[in-house]
Amino acid sequence: MIFLRVVAIASLWFGLQYWGMLVGYSLGGQGRFDLLSLPWKVAGASLSVIFPVAALGLWLAVSWGPVIWALAAGTQVLMHVVWYDTFGSNPMVLVMHAVVALVYIVFRLALWLEKRHKQDEIRLDLP
Repeated sequence: MIFLRVVAIASLWFGLQYWGMLVGYSLGGQGRFDLLSLPWKVAGASLSVIFPVAALGLWLAVSWGPVIWALAAGTQVLMHVVWYDTFGSNPMVLVMHAVVALVYIVFRLALWLEKRHKQDEIRLDLP
């Protein structure tokens, strides 16, 4: 639960960064929505909504939280790997998303193994 909340805070931070860019608060006003190219408009507007929604889902630890986070992280990975000529390269974002995904998978695997182990405990079954 603590891990999900830390990722939720990071997701909220990403969402706030995109909002700050779109309204002209960051990047010296150069990232304002009306000044962006069409690909950046689509990506910025989408991620400014998806990341806070993912943060809410992760904070509440509901099943759709990690799914929405994976959608947002996948979008950012595609932006910086597949379309790097349009969006630029950002290796730190890629590494961070990969680490978060790996840690999440390890936690899910550990929970699954624990549940499986509890099912295998000796039980007394009466005939």
